[in-house]
Amino acid sequence: MWVPDLRGRHPVRYLAIVEALAEAIARGELRPGDRLPTHRDLAWRLGVNVSTVTRAYGEAIRRHLISGEVGRGTFVLSESREAMLFGLDGPAAAPAAAGTIDLSVNIPASPDPAADAAEMEATLADLAARQRLAGALGHPTAALIARARIAGATWLAARGLDLRPGDVIPTAGAQQALLAVLLALCQPGDPVLVEDLTFPGIKALARQLSLPLHGVATDGEGILPDALDRAARATSARVVVLVPALQNPTGATMGAARRQAVAEIARRRGLQVIEDDVYGMLADTPPLARLLPEACTVVTSLSKCVAGGLRFGVIAGTSPAVRAVAAEPQTTLWPLAPLMVEIACRWLEDGTALRRAGWQREEIAARYRLARRALPGRPDGEPRPSPHVWLTLPAEETDPAGLCRRAGLEVVPAATFAVTREPPPRIRVSLTAAASRADLSRALDRLHRLGAAWSG
Repeated sequence: MWVPDLRGRHPVRYLAIVEALAEAIARGELRPGDRLPTHRDLAWRLGVNVSTVTRAYGEAIRRHLISGEVGRGTFVLSESREAMLFGLDGPAAAPAAAGTIDLSVNIPASPDPAADAAEMEATLADLAARQRLAGALGHPTAALIARARIAGATWLAARGLDLRPGDVIPTAGAQQALLAVLLALCQPGDPVLVEDLTFPGIKALARQLSLPLHGVATDGEGILPDALDRAARATSARVVVLVPALQNPTGATMGAARRQAVAEIARRRGLQVIEDDVYGMLADTPPLARLLPEACTVVTSLSKCVAGGLRFGVIAGTSPAVRAVAAEPQTTLWPLAPLMVEIACRWLEDGTALRRAGWQREEIAARYRLARRALPGRPDGEPRPSPHVWLTLPAEETDPAGLCRRAGLEVVPAATFAVTREPPPRIRVSLTAAASRADLSRALDRLHRLGAAWSG
């Protein structure tokens, strides 16, 4: 029976338990499917209150380390590797080894951290001068929500979506937006279709909502229409979650013909499409929603193309799902942080958001060119620069991320993204995570020496 040693750990007991749990999983001391002690038993062995263990297990569930099943117990998740991106022991949470370059987190590049800080200080000073901070610690007002709807509609107009403010629902980021839409469209047990390699956020939500995910085969342009048709017929699924622009983790972007084919299948099969467009402003293709307005709900945010910590997103469209979400404001509007909304609205209104997104596009293009020159097997044809790339390592390598870590690189393994198939020996590399192009060049040189190449 697993009993953690809490000596020398976090002074807050429940966090010390979570910290020990994360380390035990990372070391292999606890393996996927292992059953953990009951709340009462672990509390007795550690000499703490049962409520302390209950809180620790709750936090570990939130961090995607474990799963509690009523009547059965608490188990280590089979996909706990995803927790490395969010948990206490991830590369972002612990000091990196000297010389380590972190390419694991999809965050916007920064032209100059000092300039970023100065821009935020200027924004806050202006908001204070305009007395916009008076309600920063309260609930969002009706006037602020109305302003956020207009700002969101303006942002989406730059993506070619002509929507009224009433078609836009502000949220505290894209993950909350996805949660709200899934709650509106699905019941526990409903099948949901996704790309066979998909982003960790949707996997976590599916576990939390008891929604079985069915991965659909993809190629260099994203989801395959014929495979989507077969999956919809075989599973009777009514919902599909897609990332048509700069898909995470592969970087695939649907061309015009592919988007048309996917829209036709969704219409014929009666699928409700949730379009995750968080990278859309970095791409040169219009949203799928333009072809399928009656059955496509757009979810997007500012965190991937403006600023990673700017937790402002929207749910948008004219689909029934948007109307269903709008009927439950407790899941979207009530959790909004007025200060965050004020900053987002200010930047959307004065052009700062578009300017920062434009700089991101230019920087991503430059970093993508570096990657194409540095690594063999580069994609044919006209490239679509992506903030993240999908690379392969020698087939005999069973732990690609571990190999990279030993070489001073933090990357994310395929297992984090795989839904239905044995994960290939591949890694996702975030080009914008490196602090500078010089750091990225050093990282790419290390990847080249390890045998990394573009994934075919």
